[in-house]
Amino acid sequence: MAPATQDAATRGPAGGPWWRDAITYQVYVRSFADGNGDGVGDLQGIRDRLPYLADLGIDAIWFNPWYPSPLADGGYDVSDYRDIDPVFGTLDEADALINEAHALGIRIIIDIVPNHVSDQHPWFRSALAAEPRSDERARFWFRPGRGPGGNEPPNNWISHFGGSAWTRTVEPDGTPGQWYLHLFAPEQPDLNWEHPAVREEHLDILRFWFDRGADGIRIDSAAILVKDPFLADMDPDAPVDAPHPYTDRDGIHDIYREWRAVADSYAAPRALIGEVWLPDPNRFAMYLRPNEIHTAFNFAFLSCPWDPRELRRVIEETIAAHLPVGAPATWVLSNHDVTRHVTRYGRADTSFAFATRRFDTPLDLELGTRRGRAAALLSLSLPGSAYIYQGEELGLWEVEDIPDENKQDQMWLRTNGEDPGRDGCRVPLPWSGKEPPFGFSPEGASEQPWLPEQPKSWSRMTVEAQTGEQGSMLELYREALRVRRAEPGLRSDREHLRWLPSAPEVLAFRRGEDFASVLNFGTEPAPLPPHSTILLQSGPLTEDGLLPADTAAWLRLS
Repeated sequence: MAPATQDAATRGPAGGPWWRDAITYQVYVRSFADGNGDGVGDLQGIRDRLPYLADLGIDAIWFNPWYPSPLADGGYDVSDYRDIDPVFGTLDEADALINEAHALGIRIIIDIVPNHVSDQHPWFRSALAAEPRSDERARFWFRPGRGPGGNEPPNNWISHFGGSAWTRTVEPDGTPGQWYLHLFAPEQPDLNWEHPAVREEHLDILRFWFDRGADGIRIDSAAILVKDPFLADMDPDAPVDAPHPYTDRDGIHDIYREWRAVADSYAAPRALIGEVWLPDPNRFAMYLRPNEIHTAFNFAFLSCPWDPRELRRVIEETIAAHLPVGAPATWVLSNHDVTRHVTRYGRADTSFAFATRRFDTPLDLELGTRRGRAAALLSLSLPGSAYIYQGEELGLWEVEDIPDENKQDQMWLRTNGEDPGRDGCRVPLPWSGKEPPFGFSPEGASEQPWLPEQPKSWSRMTVEAQTGEQGSMLELYREALRVRRAEPGLRSDREHLRWLPSAPEVLAFRRGEDFASVLNFGTEPAPLPPHSTILLQSGPLTEDGLLPADTAAWLRLS
């Protein structure tokens, strides 16, 4: 078992807590690397690739759920929070992975899913077997239905995956019973956080993983744990600032104050990182007060269109919201739930929203890749921490031609294909070779990857093909992380951004004494600020030294 405290895991490169300016690499375990040849990514595959991640220059790894799960929602339906799914490995292997990562100077962040459990979790199975109004059912949201015979759901809430957020149970004698709440799939019943056992159980889960050496916890769907106790209907005409029946309710902050006390009880304090989707930056910042979550994902930046005015607004609002609570901002371009940004940036609509996500619009992949390179330099030069989703450093695009029979995501299934789903950003990574599965599984493996849709054109995108290739996306990321670590103006999240004079189509800012980041969103080349050195650029300059369209550069100012 990993030691409970680690001095090396306490401080970041600039001497502050490591999470304030860490580069965290997100590993979607099923799709990262298959170590045993069964077609599914696993802990052995990750352990084999730790040197690659260390060479890339990251500070931490965030693992999507690796717990036992029926996989109704890619592992976010957890049946046991204190073990590893056998398809991924064992608890001993997780301990070894944590120790090996620490030896390379890499911290470990694991995913906790507090809003719901699997319908195969022992708690829910005992609840189904128990009587209405029993303590077992009080851990969840069981309610009688409305209308004649209770045939209608208890309220009008809609699942995030489409359809009603309620499913009716069947009693042992075969008669229709109570309904239970699931804001996601029916296989993911919501927990009732008003029940003391739910709170105590999660505090114990935190201690279980912190004691094993985990350096941080990523909190899934962090803003929706607390519900209106009366389960009021959603009002479509309610004003934007009206209290929501299950999102961002004030009582949720009591939960995270309890969690923070656990994290801070360790000699090397552990970090809490929240997945908080909120439109109001001030409400968002309330989660980041000094006695709550340490950092939270910045989805306004991820969702923002490729537009200098909009991006500047989001950057300014993000920094302004974080300053009063003393928390570092985070910057993220892609993750396991959203369309990969190389694809988003190659479309006419470059923003991201679940409601409008479609794959049937024209795509310019060359343009998206050029913008993706520039976006990498932008995000990695902003004050705070940054996240890299696996394959982003290779320039991978969204796989949009997965046959229907191979799709597995609930968002596609529960909307009858209206939503394209999230499988396209979860296709296994290409490591080497000229043909699929591109080294994802060991040579000679008898099983295909669990999602066998790697494009043949990924032969030029493999780690092997890009390593040492001047100008490749992988080498751009490696160099960017090296420069970020070496530059005094980039090493501290407290080196605040100062905008430089520029044309409206250009974003240019200064960090520290003499570092500048410049990105040209215009259609014509733009002049660079006076500088002594170009530290890094996302693409070549023009012959007369101008910055081309959709290109970024890092400069040493004169």
